[in-house]
Amino acid sequence: MKMLKTFPVPAVVAMLTVFSPFHEGQAAEPADIYGFSADSIDGKPVDLSQYKGKVLLIVNTASKCGFTPQYASLQSLYEKYKDRGFTVLGFPSNDFAWQEPGSNEDIKEFCDLRFKVKFDLFSKIKVKGKDAHPLFHYLTSASGFEGDISWNFNKFLIGPDGRIAARYGSRVDPLDAELTGKLESLLKPAA
Repeated sequence: MKMLKTFPVPAVVAMLTVFSPFHEGQAAEPADIYGFSADSIDGKPVDLSQYKGKVLLIVNTASKCGFTPQYASLQSLYEKYKDRGFTVLGFPSNDFAWQEPGSNEDIKEFCDLRFKVKFDLFSKIKVKGKDAHPLFHYLTSASGFEGDISWNFNKFLIGPDGRIAARYGSRVDPLDAELTGKLESLLKPAA
């Protein structure tokens, strides 16, 4: 019988570290958005797994932008499809020309008074660069959807499986037929 060569435990650990795609303290990136969490606009932690099975539109928003009127379109879209398993997740960001300078309280008040927003808003975050929130790092590096957030009101349509189904730039209004057509293809049939 031939004996297999054995290695001391420290040597095995060293080999695994060298050949492993992840380093100590670095977790594997989730395969879908359900592995992420973020703080609500009120500062409460929200596990995105609570949206499992829903179709989502994730949008980076700003209150002082030429695209800010899209809040009205986002609210209309939400109202139209919310009973079919759809919601909007708004992530305010001050990453573009300081167009979201206010506090979370200011943002919430603005969205409520000006646009009567009822969809979920989150705390202000960074959506680009090395300090980008991990969710936006995932969204902008997912295969087929790579690329930095170009400006406020970029949109990611997420299927009920938690994976990106489509990506739209700032100029695509949420009520545009291109977006609503794709959204309808992902939703539960109307009752």
